[in-house]
Amino acid sequence: MTNAGTAGSPAGSRGSANALPYRGRFAPSPTGDLHPGSLLAALGSWLLARHAGGEWWVRIEDLDPPREVAGAAERQLATLAALGLRPDAPVVRQSDRHALYAAALERLLDQGLAFACHCTRSELAATHGIHRACVARTRRRQPAIRLRVPEGSVVSFEDLIQGPRQQDVAREVGDFVLRRADGLWAYQLAVVVDDAHQGITDVVRGADLLDSTGRQILLQRALGLPVPRHAHLPLVTDADGRKLSKSEGSAPLGQDALQASLAQAWRALGQDPGALAGASDPPALLALAAARFDPARIPATLPPRVQTMR
Repeated sequence: MTNAGTAGSPAGSRGSANALPYRGRFAPSPTGDLHPGSLLAALGSWLLARHAGGEWWVRIEDLDPPREVAGAAERQLATLAALGLRPDAPVVRQSDRHALYAAALERLLDQGLAFACHCTRSELAATHGIHRACVARTRRRQPAIRLRVPEGSVVSFEDLIQGPRQQDVAREVGDFVLRRADGLWAYQLAVVVDDAHQGITDVVRGADLLDSTGRQILLQRALGLPVPRHAHLPLVTDADGRKLSKSEGSAPLGQDALQASLAQAWRALGQDPGALAGASDPPALLALAAARFDPARIPATLPPRVQTMR
């Protein structure tokens, strides 16, 4: 892992998308209100887009109805608006894009790059959930669909914050799910299809998704899609070092303290707190932040003093 000194630099060849104008995105799941960790991802992705003179889009990743909280997406968007974090294009919802995912899956199946799998989680327990060969004892009425990951599928990439990364996807992950046995689309397929369809050049998100990047790059190659640059921001954790997330009941952002929350996120991104002095409201704070942001200061991890952002 390297330091954050390369956070504003190109990440090497990206195929046909390398010359495209910068376009980033923030893609929350509607499993709860925005919390300090998701604000860090929103602000960090927005600042990097503005620093590059590019666009910042918002996509609601609402493909898992059992986990969604009623009204959460609307509250998330309202909070972003109150903070002054307004996207440069209409908000997209994954629940409206099933046809795109189905078309991509059909291509993979037709080319023999994906296959139907009847294995259950319990049947894969002996291999810690890693699928290398089907061991199903019975056939499901609706099997899962997995990407075929050949032996030796090692993915390397340069993360603009976390440094050089490498993952042996075959050994560490195995053949991974594209459509679940319950019929829901897997995150890996949906995010890859959406990023390509929306022309996303730079994926800026939390470091908890580093492990997904190798799978997504393999899938992009299989579908003939451009591979974006990646920048994985440090995680906001609680006092015990556990990631703050909506699903774990972390405190949402208080509407009466939005400016303070932005200032906390700014500090967590390694920026100079004094650079925002004099800001009278969230929009004014964002204007100062955009003018004084230094990508090279973003840390790979957060020190203890900023690990509890409330």
